[in-house]
Amino acid sequence: MQRKQALIENEIWKSLIGISSRMWKKGWIRGILYIFLVIALWQVAYVSKRFPPILFPSIGEIAHSFLRDLLNGSMLSRIGFSLKLILYGMIISATIAMVLTLLAMASKNFKSLVTSMISIFDPLPGIALLPLAILWIGIGEEAIIFIMIHSIIWPMLLNVIGGFSSVPAIYRDLGYAFGLKRNRFVFGILIPASIPSILTGFKTGWSRAWRALISAEMVFGATGSSWGIGWDIYLKRSYLDMAGMFASLLVIMIIGIVVENLIFKTIERVTVIKWGMAL
Repeated sequence: MQRKQALIENEIWKSLIGISSRMWKKGWIRGILYIFLVIALWQVAYVSKRFPPILFPSIGEIAHSFLRDLLNGSMLSRIGFSLKLILYGMIISATIAMVLTLLAMASKNFKSLVTSMISIFDPLPGIALLPLAILWIGIGEEAIIFIMIHSIIWPMLLNVIGGFSSVPAIYRDLGYAFGLKRNRFVFGILIPASIPSILTGFKTGWSRAWRALISAEMVFGATGSSWGIGWDIYLKRSYLDMAGMFASLLVIMIIGIVVENLIFKTIERVTVIKWGMAL
């Protein structure tokens, strides 16, 4: 009887370990666990009283601020405004990057020009162009989008051109052998074979877009009657609402985890992994 019970307990432990292992492989679960680990360490720092409360507000205060802004609708409004600008910036940048890449693939001279532009402008922080954006465009959503496009397009171009250039010659030869015209060759050969590099470019562009957005919003402030998370963080810091500021920072982290695991991971699963281009 005891042996049978021990075998049952052993099977239960094996099942739990197996479930835990499968769950740990999911990126969004790991992200949540990391957040909980940071929360626990944060609360330890607060309880220890070694730091002023203004530096480390309690988790309860941060949660209260988060729920307050969420329930009164202000948090969703800020998120919607910021995501709208990022979406515009990503779409415009992706369109320009694809056009420039196709032109670069058609002309070696143009490719040399584009790569030189990447070398010149990619190291230049978007925030450094704020004075030019104000002079050329003014203060508003368009100026923020301009800053984001500068921050997004160069790493995106670098990865897309690199992906197209690294397509194996045998793929190109097969496309020519089947008599594929330019459009079908691009969409049937070049883009699918370059998907890993294109995704890397989009991921880098996404992270660059957030940095440029938050920086620009902190400088430009509200555009009309609306403003995004960046200005919300700046205002809360100005009024010493540190719990509210950290709640807004937490929102950015959560959005990053959601987009990475629901969008980018899904695209990778149905393309790169499905096609055997990655493990």
